[in-house]
Amino acid sequence: MSAFVWPEFAVLYGAAVIGVACVTPYTLELTADAFNKAQQRMHQPRWVIVLLQSAQSVVLLGVTTSLGLLIARQIGLGAPLLDGLLAGKDVTAQALAIILPAVIVGIASSVVLLVLEMTVFWPRLPQAMRDHFPIPALWKRLLASFYGGIDEEILLRLFLLSLLAWLIGFVWHLPSGQPTQGAFWIANVIAAVIFGLGHLPATAALVKLTPLLIGRAILLNGVLGIATGYLFVRYGLEAAMLAHFAADLVLHGIGDSIAKMIRAASAAAHE
Repeated sequence: MSAFVWPEFAVLYGAAVIGVACVTPYTLELTADAFNKAQQRMHQPRWVIVLLQSAQSVVLLGVTTSLGLLIARQIGLGAPLLDGLLAGKDVTAQALAIILPAVIVGIASSVVLLVLEMTVFWPRLPQAMRDHFPIPALWKRLLASFYGGIDEEILLRLFLLSLLAWLIGFVWHLPSGQPTQGAFWIANVIAAVIFGLGHLPATAALVKLTPLLIGRAILLNGVLGIATGYLFVRYGLEAAMLAHFAADLVLHGIGDSIAKMIRAASAAAHE
């Protein structure tokens, strides 16, 4: 890794570690049963289990951040705003140019997801998911949005999308050697699908997976993944992070609150 990349790595990795800390209260509530089973199996207090899991995430993020930066640079991707700041440049105009597109894409994606969830999937979800899937307190959900905006974009866009585009670029590239736009789009779609599949373990811990639930995870998360992937390729990592953060604020802040109200109304109707 070149000397110039180390400061960039330090900033992104530091932000990712903060993201892990932010998501921990949310994760603890969402996977309480899994933590209890781990405690019984390992005969360790909860804080030890949490520390081990966090350490695993921190190590993974260190590896993916460093590799992601190296690979992204090879194919013309990266974090241009951070690059400029570390080089001592004025990036105000550049930052202002990405804020509006990123926020619009993030909010629009979240609205699409909420409409699909409430009109298509929610009525068809297993009763256990509608009535018993944990919905943590608002402050935990909002804190978790930092993990989505920072860590997931480092893992899925900076690392995975860049890696896939780089690999596809070996067989589908421009005369300059850079991957074609088609290669970037294929990488974007694959990364988005993997992003969706990554949400299935939490669902599988509560109910048996069905084609509907698998399709729901891929579609709902894939929409956001493709949107942030486009922003990453078009504007840089910072735009993807901002869009993902904005989307998660809407989904966790408003979407989960709506789900709570629906759940409460359903429970009252059955009393």
